[in-house]
Amino acid sequence: FTKLNFSSTLEEERHVRANDRDYNERFSYADNRIKTAKYNVFTFLPINLFEQFQRFANAYFLVLLILQLIPEISSLSWFTTIVPLVLVLAITAVKDATDDYFRHKSDQQVNTRQSQVLIKGKLQNEKWMNVRVGDIIKLENNQFVAADLLLLSSSEPYGLCYIETAELDGETNLKVRQALTVTSDLGDDVAKLADFNGKEVICEPPNNKLDKFTGILYWKDNKYPLDNEKMLLRGCVLRNTEWCFGLVIFAGLQTKLMQNCGRTTFKRTSIDKLMNTLVLWVSVLSKGHNFWEYLQWKELTINAVFSGFLTFWSYVIILNTVVPISLYVSVEVLRLGHSYFINWDRRMYYSRKDTPAEARTTTLNEELGQVEFIFSDKTGTLTQNIMVFNKCSINGKTYGDVYDEFGHKVDITEKTPCVDFSFNPLMDRKFRFHDSSLVEAIKLEEPLVQEFFRLLALCHTVMPEERNEGELVYQAQSPDEGALVTAARNFGFVFRSRTPETITLYEMGQAVTYQLLAILDFNNVRKRMSVIVRNPKGQLKLYSKGADTILFDRLDPSNEELMFTTSEHLNEFAGEGLRTLALAYKDLDEDVFDEWMKKLLFASTTLENREEKLGALYEEIEQGMLLLGATAIEDKLQEGVPETIACLTLANIKIWVLTGDKLETAMNIGYSCNMLRDDMNEVFIISGHTMLEVQQELSKDKISSGLDMEKTELYSSDSVFEETIIAEYALIINGHSLAHALEADLEQILVDVACLCKTVICCRVTPLQKALVVEVIKRHKRAVTLAIGDGANDVSMIKSAHIGVGISGQEGMQAVLASDYSFAQFRYLQRLLLVHGRWSYYRMCNFLCYFFYKNFAFTLVHFWYGFLCGFSAQTVYDQWFITLFNIVYTSLPVLAMGLFDQDVNEQYSLRYPNLYRPGQINQLFNKRKFFTCTLQGVCISFILFFIPYGAFMTAVRDDGAHISDQQAFAVTIATSLVIVSSVQIGLDTNYWTAVNHFFIWGSLAVYFAILFAMHSDGIFTIFPNQFPFIGTARNSLNQKIVWLVILLTTVVCIMPMVAVRFIKADLYPTQTDKVRLLQQATRRQGPQEQNLRRVRRTSSRRSAYAFAHQQGYGELITSGKNMKVPTSSTSTYPLSSPARGPTGTRSVNDTTRDQTETNSTGFRRESDQNQEVTVEDLEAR
Repeated sequence: FTKLNFSSTLEEERHVRANDRDYNERFSYADNRIKTAKYNVFTFLPINLFEQFQRFANAYFLVLLILQLIPEISSLSWFTTIVPLVLVLAITAVKDATDDYFRHKSDQQVNTRQSQVLIKGKLQNEKWMNVRVGDIIKLENNQFVAADLLLLSSSEPYGLCYIETAELDGETNLKVRQALTVTSDLGDDVAKLADFNGKEVICEPPNNKLDKFTGILYWKDNKYPLDNEKMLLRGCVLRNTEWCFGLVIFAGLQTKLMQNCGRTTFKRTSIDKLMNTLVLWVSVLSKGHNFWEYLQWKELTINAVFSGFLTFWSYVIILNTVVPISLYVSVEVLRLGHSYFINWDRRMYYSRKDTPAEARTTTLNEELGQVEFIFSDKTGTLTQNIMVFNKCSINGKTYGDVYDEFGHKVDITEKTPCVDFSFNPLMDRKFRFHDSSLVEAIKLEEPLVQEFFRLLALCHTVMPEERNEGELVYQAQSPDEGALVTAARNFGFVFRSRTPETITLYEMGQAVTYQLLAILDFNNVRKRMSVIVRNPKGQLKLYSKGADTILFDRLDPSNEELMFTTSEHLNEFAGEGLRTLALAYKDLDEDVFDEWMKKLLFASTTLENREEKLGALYEEIEQGMLLLGATAIEDKLQEGVPETIACLTLANIKIWVLTGDKLETAMNIGYSCNMLRDDMNEVFIISGHTMLEVQQELSKDKISSGLDMEKTELYSSDSVFEETIIAEYALIINGHSLAHALEADLEQILVDVACLCKTVICCRVTPLQKALVVEVIKRHKRAVTLAIGDGANDVSMIKSAHIGVGISGQEGMQAVLASDYSFAQFRYLQRLLLVHGRWSYYRMCNFLCYFFYKNFAFTLVHFWYGFLCGFSAQTVYDQWFITLFNIVYTSLPVLAMGLFDQDVNEQYSLRYPNLYRPGQINQLFNKRKFFTCTLQGVCISFILFFIPYGAFMTAVRDDGAHISDQQAFAVTIATSLVIVSSVQIGLDTNYWTAVNHFFIWGSLAVYFAILFAMHSDGIFTIFPNQFPFIGTARNSLNQKIVWLVILLTTVVCIMPMVAVRFIKADLYPTQTDKVRLLQQATRRQGPQEQNLRRVRRTSSRRSAYAFAHQQGYGELITSGKNMKVPTSSTSTYPLSSPARGPTGTRSVNDTTRDQTETNSTGFRRESDQNQEVTVEDLEAR
């Protein structure tokens, strides 16, 4: 594994020969085996023990165990340390072995998948792990891609194939890949593919860039460029393609999917790190105390010096109970219990997918209560990647709302009745619409309504697939397109089929064929798409759809009033978070169109400024259009996303969205989630292309955001200063700008500006950039970070953050496999943090405070006793009490508190998100809190020792005998300590359960039972050397004075703490105290769920066309390359056809030696052997 990684780092370029394993094996390329497991049967024990003893605590207790094996210095038996140490090691080993077993199982499942590999001229079934670089693989429909492949040929025309990349980026819409024409001619002829040997591919070395690939194919003395559009990456699924063949370029751990998995790091919580520091301090302090005792002996004789040396190590052993190993055992038990609470939470169970929440690690639970930054993916995490036709405006009238009999608007729910589309046999049964008035308008044959849906059925780049009669499936390059065409289909305008020159609709059951004359394709500048068609009546029509701000400028002046009305509707739609499009049409004059077509054909053949000339001609024909209306599409968010984000924001958690989508898409989702609002003071957009531009934009924003607050305070009025404090800003930054902003010179400015903004959205970012953003915040803010995503492109981010959360579902499992926690819906994050996270942090902090308190009280009694025993290292207690105090007498009550205690219930935790704040500032357990607990423990130990000591100085038994023997003294202190510890934990417990009662009172009962048993005559008879305290318990605890001393000691220990807590809660109540009182006051009313209302907003409109549509599909359609037609028939679609003109086919490479056909317009049509030169143009995105 290490060797492979090392070789890949040195690899500058990759050389691959097809069907030549001997050649490829010389480079030691990785095979296709995946290994995520850490151990095997032989390495588990040594590696696991080595890892465990790297922890300071385990190594510390191992040293103590060795010291206890030396009789000269040990006053305690060795089993007091070895039993808990072995228990800790065993529990951790079992947990690690279980985790690794499931990793082995997952690896085996993947590695044993079957794939068809071309070996020695025959297709053979091979396991994935046996696939090698250079092999040719056959994939069939709906199969996963086994490795990173260069597409050679497919069942589709022109070597096209369709893939789903959900495992990589969480997107479920299909993407197109196309093979080189020279290789697509190989088809499925196994003989030709087997003969494809010795053909070398030279390409980039393994890397994690999912969207880039550069390489060259050398074949028949020619060089053919390779890019990402010709690659099928591991993790993709082949869709709607019967078969395809591919050449393995990268395999196994060197595939882009695995390269994006990032480096797995051992994650530790801030409490873990603090505990290690505190344990080190305690150890140093105790050793300092021992050294002082050693110096007392040193002043005497040489023998005394040696005795002092031995005493030093004796006290090391005695005082180790300040931080007993049971602390770590208890912490692991608590974390395991908290993890099971997450797994068992039925409110985080998603029944539709039968997916429960899962804590995939047990070490980070309390860190869930300290999160300050959340980094979230968009597609598949915040959204469902499902577009729904929600509303529309046609000729100044809106459709989509539902009204009751009184004319009042009714909220649409799952129970709202849907429109009956049974009149349409070709309807999509999944489509839901609730306003029946639109269907009535269709049935009444209102011309503009019919023209509206006719436009939606004609103006698009969707490809239909009819598997059975009437079973239509639309393959859309964006979900928006699919939603609009599906809406037209259900309202009676069914897009049925297309050729490069025609589009066939079924309009209200009648087949109508339109001649497709031109497609004026979309690009990011135009933000619109138009088609020119001729209907069966011979009329020329231009249909256009796009951003309303673009289309409104190109309308006929007679449409001004309708434009204002539609504009109001668009504002209303946008206020509901819907994505809007404006629709317009134009009747074309035949002569004008012919003249325009000549100009277009001429512009299509020019070599200079071709795109600009075509754009100007598109602009010319698209003037003077008539407005039809507008559409409103809902980019369906996951359920409860806006409410969850609002609640987490109230908890002072900053949420950053890191997405690979376009700027407009990211902003749209920001508005839908209410992360962006129009009432924000300013939304800054960073889009500079150079470091200087980015620096200038950030510096400007830095000043505007009020980062220079001191200057503002000096030179501005109080009102301006107040605005600086309360103002709300948003920062949106592009990926190319972020690359410069993450440079060392600018990252501090970026962090300063971003952290002053309420919302930060990074768009067009790569997986590596996502991880870098997380690392920058971790480094500069020292805050707990959480990353949440659903695809392989989120894995690096998830691994970089302190806590990684994977969304499980239809988008794939890569993110889940790399995550620490997983669930099915984003909204469960609210409960994970505000309930489970906050409770885990609260419980762990209370547990640690109590644990250190009771152990200082328990251990430092030896310190006070040392002044009276000449520092002889004699223990106060019976050694069995020392052994059992932390393991039996006080272990279960503190575990019950750590598992079940809660300051407020879950309803109030969600209703008052600001209760989350103490965890973010580490308020409940820090160094100050530790020293407070230590001081309290020191005081309690002083009281525990000196009150019995003073009382027994002159006390006598009922029979007049002296009571102050060492054993009776030890029993009195031990009993007082157990009672004080039990009472104290009762005071610390806020939420009592039957388990708490049973453990606290049961522990007291067990203490007395064991005490009398170990001090009995019978056990002394059996083990005289191990149980020397014969009869002590019954002889001392039957005296009234002993119980009076125990009572006095308990009262003096407890009452000051009770008084302090009462005064503090009464005079200086915390937010938790206030909410707890409110909860107690309203308990009879029953719990109420939080109900955060979604804020309706009025905003600037956002065109859906700017979000998901991609340039280049118009040319692909009119070329006929993605249509299943016989290859010989392609000549029936001449390049001089008007349908080809506007696509602007670029000129071919002059070096080609293939024949070309030239027509009268000057266009050239290349034979199939030369088509690979124009692949990049045809698939430009």
